Amino acid sequence: MIGKLNHVAIAVSDLESATAVYRDTLGAAVTEATDLPEHGVTTVFVELPNTKIELLKPFGKDSPIQRFLDKNPDGGIHHLCYEVDDINQAIDNMVSQGARVLGDGKPKTGAHGKPVVFLHPKDFCGTLVELEQV
Repeated sequence: MIGKLNHVAIAVSDLESATAVYRDTLGAAVTEATDLPEHGVTTVFVELPNTKIELLKPFGKDSPIQRFLDKNPDGGIHHLCYEVDDINQAIDNMVSQGARVLGDGKPKTGAHGKPVVFLHPKDFCGTLVELEQV
């Protein structure tokens, strides 16, 4: 059911420094920073030949990324995002298998302007999983 790995998200406290590491040290192409207040994050995407890295910085006082950084002050991998053809069908399949969809269980518009949902890490080997409809 899942397609390719869309991106690996890394929570960072200093987005400018993290962007510089990928752009200047590693020579990767990076996007401009984008604020996504509805998700409580500011994002930068590192473009790679086979996938992307999403750098996440907290945006606003209720940011889930701030809570992650409070527990992991040096930052770290926050989630993996996989592509799906039909997000509603994927949700129905996941729920029927006992997986928990976070939030209200309904897709929201993600950083790429496409529907996304997040799945509970306890149901996926301790890893927060994002599904994105392509």
